[in-house]
Amino acid sequence: MPAPHRPGLRVSSGLTIPESELSWRFSRSSGPGGQGVNTADSRAELVWDAARSAALSPVQRERLLERLSGRLVDGVLTIAASEHRAQLRNRDAARARLAAVVAEAIRPPSASRRPTTPSRGAKERRLTAKKRRTDVKQLRRRPAD
Repeated sequence: MPAPHRPGLRVSSGLTIPESELSWRFSRSSGPGGQGVNTADSRAELVWDAARSAALSPVQRERLLERLSGRLVDGVLTIAASEHRAQLRNRDAARARLAAVVAEAIRPPSASRRPTTPSRGAKERRLTAKKRRTDVKQLRRRPAD
């Protein structure tokens, strides 16, 4: 059965990785599975050269290379999937994982926190509460002779 035509891996609304930039490697999965595990190449590795990708803008490429520096080998990102017994399901899992990793890496940084100061009323309420607490504790002391 031929695989359905896919125009590319949609990462976000502004980024789609073309199929021509993705390459696959298949190998035998580890773990239990009986006789089938010794013969079927069900483990799927999805390889994408992020450093030379034409799909990324310069800003996205810089952000991705910086955030995924620990996972990249010479600018190449490899995602392996072997959790399913069928190769097709592992391929889909690897594609989904690649899309999630890339989407998280190219996400713009969140806005920095703007420091605020307490209002005058908040300061007054805090000080009156402290004064009330002081009075309560003073009443608990022994009377001074």
